[in-house]
Amino acid sequence: MSAYEGLAASYDGLMTDGAYRRRAAFLERRMKKNSFPVCSVLDLACGTGTIACLLAQRGYAVIASDGSEEMLTQAAAKAAALEQPPFFLLQSMARLHLAEPVDAVISTMDSLNYLTKERELGETFRRVRRWLKPGGPFLFDVNTPYKFRRMDKQLYMDETNDSFCVWRTFFSEKRQLCTYQVDLFHLRADGTWERNFEEHRERAWSKETICRHLKEAGFTSIQLTGDMTDRSPKPDEDRWQFQAT
Repeated sequence: MSAYEGLAASYDGLMTDGAYRRRAAFLERRMKKNSFPVCSVLDLACGTGTIACLLAQRGYAVIASDGSEEMLTQAAAKAAALEQPPFFLLQSMARLHLAEPVDAVISTMDSLNYLTKERELGETFRRVRRWLKPGGPFLFDVNTPYKFRRMDKQLYMDETNDSFCVWRTFFSEKRQLCTYQVDLFHLRADGTWERNFEEHRERAWSKETICRHLKEAGFTSIQLTGDMTDRSPKPDEDRWQFQAT
């Protein structure tokens, strides 16, 4: 089963540590400091659309793209009751194409770690630069190499009333890849349980590689901080926050 094909329906219930409202507020604070007012926002690799919907509720015109049809189905259902819902696009990050440029681009919850090849990362940054208005912020976070090393050979369990998920993680220092093997058990309407298996891979990108590809894409100002903060990242930081213009 492909990544998120089975997990999409249970994703929101299992992601209890997402701190979505706090993350949306942090992104809005950053966007409000921009040199011109940010009105339109692209949420790149939006997943189930929680951040996109929160920003839409705050009055932004939001475009939300993702490469998973299943995740976008969940996102569209979540957004249905909004007065001004996001406009959803089924697109991979490296094939981003918009009708017109936006004022800001965001990408959250380590989505860019799912780009496992340098050419994919570089092409994604070039596409973002192409569809971002000059001077507009590109705000994104990534899981750090420290976090992936810490997760090697670990087992994690999450559960809700109707789902149970087991994550096994393996990190390859040579390939700088973290593999998540996910067993998901979902309670059917008839009281029986359905089991799905998925395998996810994320790349541990170095600060130097990210900054190099941002510069090659045309970004001239790059700021790196700890997760949802304005301070410099600590050595044991699990997540880095980047801002590029």
